[in-house]
Amino acid sequence: MRTSRREFCAMLAGASILAPTFDLHAKEQRSLKALAAKKGILFGSAVGAGTSGSLTGSFSDPEYLKILKDECAIIVPENELKSYVISPTSDKFDLEPGDRIAAFVRNNRMKLRGHTLLWNHPEYMPKWLAELDSATAAREYLLRYIQRVCSHYGDRIYSWDVVNETLDPKTGELRDTSFTRLLGFDALRISYETAKEYAPRAQLVYNDYMSWGADHEKHRAGVLKLLEQFRSSKVPVDALGIQSHIGNVPMDETQRKEWKAFLDAVTAMDYRLLITEFDVGDKDLPTDFATRDARVAAAAKDYLDFMLAYREVDQVLCWGMVDKYSWLQGFKPRADGTAKRSTPYDDAYKAKPMREAMAAAFEAAPKRRALPRS
Repeated sequence: MRTSRREFCAMLAGASILAPTFDLHAKEQRSLKALAAKKGILFGSAVGAGTSGSLTGSFSDPEYLKILKDECAIIVPENELKSYVISPTSDKFDLEPGDRIAAFVRNNRMKLRGHTLLWNHPEYMPKWLAELDSATAAREYLLRYIQRVCSHYGDRIYSWDVVNETLDPKTGELRDTSFTRLLGFDALRISYETAKEYAPRAQLVYNDYMSWGADHEKHRAGVLKLLEQFRSSKVPVDALGIQSHIGNVPMDETQRKEWKAFLDAVTAMDYRLLITEFDVGDKDLPTDFATRDARVAAAAKDYLDFMLAYREVDQVLCWGMVDKYSWLQGFKPRADGTAKRSTPYDDAYKAKPMREAMAAAFEAAPKRRALPRS
């Protein structure tokens, strides 16, 4: 069968309209940041400026950075704004690693999260801080350090995890650290009040990893008690950051009830909610990639659907976008020795079912207030 010149030209015109134009438009509109933004949500990820080729070295990988540019509207440095990087010794203060990430964020018109001003956990404190021996020294450190970091970044940081993981999950009480021994609750109050003074426009967040499991009951109760104390003491805390390093089994009905009661109690105190460190563990799943990826995607969709039903959730950040840079690779390895598949993209930078599950969750989410202007 021969095709006339008119028919051939019509076919070419149709192809030019349907192929490249449609595909480019669809790709742009279906980026995770675009789908989230339609519902008033900021989507983003952590990035690490560690040693090239290491688990924390994603910032030196141009293919990773391309995924961040395509998919993310907000970025958080993985370790670069923690005290053990900035001030590992009392005579050192180095913001250069964080500045490199901040410059990337600015150049790509993204927002920047800060993590964290006080990681009140003795295991992750520089030795010199863990050994502070007077209330005066502890107070002066918090005032000086937070002033210096917040003044340096100013309005460039949209949201700060001011205090991270300050509760002992086994008891729900404040962890035993040099700061709590010397200052008690005042260590937290000083941290937030100083952050408010020197980063007055930033959202100030308490960040922790409590979840819906029965073994997290005391942790959840401790978080609620702490949030109530912040409110009664007029400490300027705006939001609760929920780390969301979740497992691959969706919540059962009892867990849903308990988790909903917890979230309802938090939002009743007029706190906003953030998903700050999202990934899905696959340690106990079968080796087969297709089976693993499907289970991880189902768990991601179930969790995000539950969380995004709360209009108070307006930020969702993955703790990494590509499997080979996930912190989970070095945490409780799989028995079969294979790498974990816990993020939206695989080691070949290809989108996995988890990425599509996240896109579907954003599309299904109710709309919340408009995002603030940059």
